[in-house]
Amino acid sequence: MTDDTVQNTEAEGGIEMEIEEDEGGGTGDAPENVVRFPVNATEHAALIRMVEALLFAAAEPLDIDSIASRLPEGADVGAAIEDLQQTYEGRGINLVRVANKWMFRTAGDLGFLMEREAVEQRRLSRAAMETLAIVAYHQPVTRAEIEEIRGVSVSKGTLDVLMETGWVRLRGRKRTPGRPVTYGTTEDFLVHFGLENVGDLPGIDELKAAGLLDGRLPPGFDVPNPSESGGEGDGEFADEEEYGAALDEHLAQDAAEDK
Repeated sequence: MTDDTVQNTEAEGGIEMEIEEDEGGGTGDAPENVVRFPVNATEHAALIRMVEALLFAAAEPLDIDSIASRLPEGADVGAAIEDLQQTYEGRGINLVRVANKWMFRTAGDLGFLMEREAVEQRRLSRAAMETLAIVAYHQPVTRAEIEEIRGVSVSKGTLDVLMETGWVRLRGRKRTPGRPVTYGTTEDFLVHFGLENVGDLPGIDELKAAGLLDGRLPPGFDVPNPSESGGEGDGEFADEEEYGAALDEHLAQDAAEDK
């Protein structure tokens, strides 16, 4: 046997020894940075999926015991939750602990995406509908004029409801003694009733044809032609400050009636 042969044999032996040492090291204690679980990787992945499904379907936060009661006996729930929490970290939803229970929740920095305006369905009273019709056809109209047309006083809150609905607004002050506030319809009113402008409101003939008016109307009864631009003697508010003062006046009048 030549010297080269001896060197190659020793080299191969060294390789075999190194392999054996590596394999032997695998049976010893794991390094400190390696987390060991009582199940293999496949079983642990399946456990994570189970915990994820439970938390996703739950109607309320779940504690560790509640989760463990639905999993195979001996499952390391804490390890599964820890891994699941890391998986969802930085995503659109996070796994969070509240009151020592666990739940999925929208990431805090994305909460603004969940905000929306809900339309509240509200059935208007007959008085509110009559008042709305008077405002629409007679605008700009004062509160006193509304009461004169209806023949009864406007109850507290009727105009407030219409203003909260967004169908009626303060138009301006009438150029008459006392400078009373006038009311008119809004763009939301047109959108809701499918009108291009208030001039598209049905006239007396259309109302009769639709059966909305009694066939025996009193003499001289007429339906005015509404004007979006405002009638004679109507003045718009000069600025926002004047509008705010007029709104305070409107609220003060309601408060006075409540006494």
